[in-house]
Amino acid sequence: MELPIFYDEAELWNNTLLLYDSALREINTKLEILNNEFKLAHQYNPIEHITSRIKSSESIAKKIRHNNRELKVENIIKYVNDVAGIRIICSFTSDIYRIADLIAKQSDVKVLKVKDYIMCPKENGYSSYHMIVSVPIYLSNQVIDTKVEIQIRTIAMDFWASLEHKIYYKFEGNAPEHIRAELKECAEIVGYLDKKMLSLNEEIKNYSHCEVQEYKEIVNEQYMQMIRQSYGAVIEDESV
Repeated sequence: MELPIFYDEAELWNNTLLLYDSALREINTKLEILNNEFKLAHQYNPIEHITSRIKSSESIAKKIRHNNRELKVENIIKYVNDVAGIRIICSFTSDIYRIADLIAKQSDVKVLKVKDYIMCPKENGYSSYHMIVSVPIYLSNQVIDTKVEIQIRTIAMDFWASLEHKIYYKFEGNAPEHIRAELKECAEIVGYLDKKMLSLNEEIKNYSHCEVQEYKEIVNEQYMQMIRQSYGAVIEDESV
């Protein structure tokens, strides 16, 4: 990725891109290890999938200008927190906070900023958990702390955000009022769905293995009785 506006800093920018790319790899590796360890210990994967990206040169330039700063590498490093970004998709809201806590507890990860849009959604209904962190990148002659933005959200939140993003660019940020109202209503439905799914998941976890087996046996017996009544015949259990 090139920023043609400052050719005099081309080498510095390429070196900086190496840092951001390395930071993404560091965070991705940490998340993969945590997810594998969690699966081994709890037979459960809190992370559905992960995506990562380096912000486009156009978006970086736009953000720098928006902050009334000169387009220099120094200002990008200082004022643009999301040049390197990772998005983590989870099944349940409880997973979001669990993952955020596990990331924060990593000894070489510094949490610089947190925005909880789940507890306090944006005005348009957007929900997600954002963290700005820094990780040390070990080069041959120095160690440089490099920033990464981490977004953590549920599948439902991600679906809503994807639709909102398309609408935003379709109407260049000026969507009709009724579409914005319907989008916000959808965000409320997403919030309700996440709460219901979390509640259902917690209820399922409360069942012991024996209770699950007993429940299966009861259901199977009821099913067999329905068949007997339907066909007016006695069906022998194949296991006998």
